[in-house]
Amino acid sequence: MPRTRFIKHVFSGDRVFLSIVAVLAIGGVAIFSSATLGLLARADVNIAHDALTQIVFGLGGGAIAFAFFRMAPLSWFRRMAPWIFGASLFLTLLVFLPGLGSHAYGATRWLNLRVITLQPAEFLKIGAVFFVGWFLAHNANSLADYRRGLLPFLGIVGVPSFILLVQPNTSTMLLIGLTAVAMYFAAGAPLRDLLAIVLVGILALSVVVLIRPYVLQRVTTFLDQGANPLGSGYQIQQSLIAIGAGGIFGRGFGESVQKFNYLPEPDGDSIFAVYAEEFGFIGSLVLISLFFALAARGITIAGQAPDRFSGLAALGFSWLLASQAFINMGAMLGIIPLTGLPLPFISHGGTALLVAIAEAGFILNVAAHRRTSSPSSSRLIGSVSGTRDAA
Repeated sequence: MPRTRFIKHVFSGDRVFLSIVAVLAIGGVAIFSSATLGLLARADVNIAHDALTQIVFGLGGGAIAFAFFRMAPLSWFRRMAPWIFGASLFLTLLVFLPGLGSHAYGATRWLNLRVITLQPAEFLKIGAVFFVGWFLAHNANSLADYRRGLLPFLGIVGVPSFILLVQPNTSTMLLIGLTAVAMYFAAGAPLRDLLAIVLVGILALSVVVLIRPYVLQRVTTFLDQGANPLGSGYQIQQSLIAIGAGGIFGRGFGESVQKFNYLPEPDGDSIFAVYAEEFGFIGSLVLISLFFALAARGITIAGQAPDRFSGLAALGFSWLLASQAFINMGAMLGIIPLTGLPLPFISHGGTALLVAIAEAGFILNVAAHRRTSSPSSSRLIGSVSGTRDAA
C-alpha cells in the first residue's frame, strides 16, 4: 500500500472523533509544557527527561500504537482479547519483583527498565476492557443466569482489582471497575444484578478503607475541605485558588502563578487547575465540552459497531477516557474527593498518553467498520440484530 494511501487510511473512520482526539493530544502537549515550567524550582525533577518521555514515548509511541489499533482487524482483537488481558496482568505483577518494580509516593506501580519507566496499570485498562468485552460477547445469551453471567463477571473484575489494591492503585481499580459495570449492563445484563454489584462494591470499598487509611482521609478531607489547609487539604485549596484566579478568560498561556511551588504535581493530576488559571472559565468550558463530545461520539460509534465485541470495547474505551477526565476535573474543582487520576491526553505520563491514543485508535477502527443503520434498542450492544461474534 503506497505511503500516502496508508496514512489516509489510518486517519479515516470518523472525522469528528479524530478531530477531537487531535485537539486534545496536540493541545495537551502545549498545556503540559506550560505546567512543567512550574517544576523549574525543584531540584529533584529532570524537566528535560520528563518532556522527552512525554513527547517521544507518549506521542511518538502513541502514534505507532494508534496506527496499529486503527489498522489491525477487529477480529484479531476479539481472538486475542484473553491473551492481551493475561499479558497485561503479567506486566502489572512484574512491579512486585525486586529490581524491576519502582516504589514512589508510597506505592509500587512502575516498571523501571533503566531506559524508560512504565506504568503497567495503564496497559491493564486495555486488557480489562478487551477481556470484559470478549466475555460479555461470548455469553450474550446467558447473562440472565448468574452462574454464567454475574459470578464470572465479578471474578474477572476482582482479579485486576486485587492486584491494583496491593500496589496500591485504588483510583485505577475503581475506574476499571466502573467501566466494566457500564459494559456489563450495556451488554444486556438484567438490572436486578445492580443490587448485587452495589453490595459487592460497598463491601470492597469497606475493605479498601480498612487496609488503605489514606482513602478515608481523602473522603474526610473532601467533606471538610478547609479543615487542614496546610496538610491533607492543601492540594484542593491550592487548586481552588488557581481556578478562581483564572477568572473568566484566564491569566494567559504560561502565566500561571500557582504552578510555581504552590500546586503539588502541576504537570500531573493538578494540571487542570493550571489550565483553568491560564485559560479561565471559558477555556475550562471548552475543555470539558471536548471530553463530553469525545464520550458522545465514542458511544455513538459503539452503538453502530459491526459486532458485540467491538461495540462493547469501543463503549468501554469511550467510558474509560471520559470518566477519567471528569473524575480528574471534578476532584480539582472540589466536587469529588481527590483520586490521583491523571487527565487523559494532557497530564504527565508517557504510558498514560500512549494508552489513551491507542484506545482512540481502536474506537476509530470500529467507526471505519460501523453499520449504516442504528439499533432500535438503547441497550445496543447486547441486542445487535444480524451480527455474530466469532469464537
